[in-house]
Amino acid sequence: MKKHLQYYLSSALNSYAILFFSQNKILGAVLFVVSMFNFNAGLSGLIAVIASLILVNNLGFYKEDVKSGLYSFNSLLLGIGFGTFFNFTFAFWLWLAAACLLCVMLSVNLTSFLGKYALPPLSIPFIITFWVVLIAANGYPGMGLVQKSSSLLFELNNSIPSHFTKLCYFFDHLKIPGYALLFFRSLSAVLFQNNVLAGILISIGVLIHSRIGFSLLIVGFITACLVNHLTGTYPDGISNYYLGANFMMASCAIGGFFLIPSWRSYGWAIVVVPFTFLVLNGLSRVLGIYNLPVCSMPFCLVTIGLLYFFILRKNPGKLQLTAFQNYSPETNLYQYLNGEERLKDFKFVNLSLPFMGAWTVSQGYDGKITHKGDWQHALDFVLKDIDDKSYELPGIKPEDYYCFNKPVLAAGDGIVEEVISHIDDNVIGQVNLQQNWGNTIVIKHTEYLYTKVSHLKKNSIKVKTGDIVKQGNIIGLCGNSGRSPEPHLHFQVQSTPYIGSKTLAYPFAYYASENNSVLKSFQIPIEGETIQKPEINPYLKNAFHFQPGYICVVTGDNGKKETWEIFTDDINATYFYCRENQAVAYFVNNVSIFYFTRFYGDRTSILFLFYQAAYKIDYSAHKVEDHYALEIERFKPSLWLQDLLAPFLIFSRNNYSNIIIPKNDGLNIQVEAKKQVFNHHHIFLNAEICLDSTGISEMKFGQNNKKLKVTWQTNLV
Repeated sequence: MKKHLQYYLSSALNSYAILFFSQNKILGAVLFVVSMFNFNAGLSGLIAVIASLILVNNLGFYKEDVKSGLYSFNSLLLGIGFGTFFNFTFAFWLWLAAACLLCVMLSVNLTSFLGKYALPPLSIPFIITFWVVLIAANGYPGMGLVQKSSSLLFELNNSIPSHFTKLCYFFDHLKIPGYALLFFRSLSAVLFQNNVLAGILISIGVLIHSRIGFSLLIVGFITACLVNHLTGTYPDGISNYYLGANFMMASCAIGGFFLIPSWRSYGWAIVVVPFTFLVLNGLSRVLGIYNLPVCSMPFCLVTIGLLYFFILRKNPGKLQLTAFQNYSPETNLYQYLNGEERLKDFKFVNLSLPFMGAWTVSQGYDGKITHKGDWQHALDFVLKDIDDKSYELPGIKPEDYYCFNKPVLAAGDGIVEEVISHIDDNVIGQVNLQQNWGNTIVIKHTEYLYTKVSHLKKNSIKVKTGDIVKQGNIIGLCGNSGRSPEPHLHFQVQSTPYIGSKTLAYPFAYYASENNSVLKSFQIPIEGETIQKPEINPYLKNAFHFQPGYICVVTGDNGKKETWEIFTDDINATYFYCRENQAVAYFVNNVSIFYFTRFYGDRTSILFLFYQAAYKIDYSAHKVEDHYALEIERFKPSLWLQDLLAPFLIFSRNNYSNIIIPKNDGLNIQVEAKKQVFNHHHIFLNAEICLDSTGISEMKFGQNNKKLKVTWQTNLV
């Protein structure tokens, strides 16, 4: 029973908060309180929300969508609209129930239909339903809906205590600039009110929820007032409702919710205002014929239209749509930036080095010899000795060169697209300009992604066109054919299958550099760099090679106990699930590395400590340096400046590092996490993960002057 009440309470608060693109319970509670300033409207809105939640939940719709308020926030607007425009009668409740059913049906259907195009329904279900109600009520007086006179709209209900009315009157006449009062009134108009106190409370709630969102409301407000001042469209001033529900909401939606916040999205938050003016004025004229209010339809049409316009782009560039909605502009931005830096496994095909051992880049991208123009994104590799020589004396024949006759490997899984193997190897110092690429293999990995290795040894190629190869398969031997004065391996990535195709800048997934103790991931080697495949440490690989079905129990010396199990979701993403508190931690586990990608749930759990401590583990035992995604700081105004400036400047980072310490019976992973603000650092976590031949044996955490030791037991059901 308690869980059901918590579920409905959370769903109801989300139904309010989602009006401002949020799932913040504080903002939801603020909006609920503000809605009650007009008691009749607030009460009918609350009843509409509860009825809608019960309906969709009992009919078996997806609980997470129900809980988010996705199917009930339009009913909230409908209920508030009913209570604002009509008097309470028996007919009021009858038609509100019928209208709620229509509104929920439209919400579900439009969410499904527009969802196929990655578009939101916004408040269209409410608007359509409310228009239907108004048309019916005006055409059929016998329905019994008694409309209030326009002078009563936005007024406080008479049942509100007089001292509260005086309080609202005091705020309505504050001695502050008129535009500030107009801003607050415009925010309150989203809930069909005209109340400065309501607007102030909403502003506080939005500010707690999102500094970026609040700044975009201001951007929309200022731009709309400026456009109206320059054009004189509304000589007596813009309607509060038009400002709040259309211009300000459009700027907020485009500038920071559906687009990743950036200076570019802020630019569109400005551009969207005159666009909305045009749609608003045109719709108002058309709807005026039928005595229908325009409501927030201009905001809906402009937002949905622009989103689809952006979706159709072939090259999104730096103006990025929000791929995964966190209902927070800051979180959307921080997760996007962190993902761009870390989650390259999902962006690039995993290409490994096409050789064994440590080879040196003799010519890199935009090299001085042949890597020019359309072929600038290519790499030449040779083997060198400790004296930096690529051959042993006398160096007059191909066999004198260390790389000659060495195995060449497939950089990734694929199908052999093209093979040339009959060209003679050159005498040292001579080149074959007629058959420039020499003996060559082209492999197709995905559509528009091919790798090519060239200058191979004559008749050494071990594959033929159409063969399926796996990453690491030997496909030939390094030679000296084509335009090659001395033996070397030419490697390039291209988007077409032809020999001689233009090159494509593309990184290797993971490799170790002799010039750096840190494993390099998804980078492009530079000229002069000696690189090799990372050597996998069996202790690390065994300890972190978590697979679905794995179960363990972790117990802290404070008595806290958690059971973790590994699952995969609908798109085969793997995650830890804590049975006791339902916390979830997603991770990636490939041949070279283990790393966490996202955490959801209880941040006081041991699982969250493990997420922080094992954030990135390199199986080759190299030192790891990484960054956590920044987290929004709702109750730390001193750190809100970063949130506000985040679309333009990041000056704070949460740094992660670990080093591997060998022990007699295993390894210890020493972890340090630091908060960096400009050049100031503060350690917020020290941890140690102890490994033996069976895997992880125990963990030690130090955080905020508190210590916790955790034992780890596996193979438990």
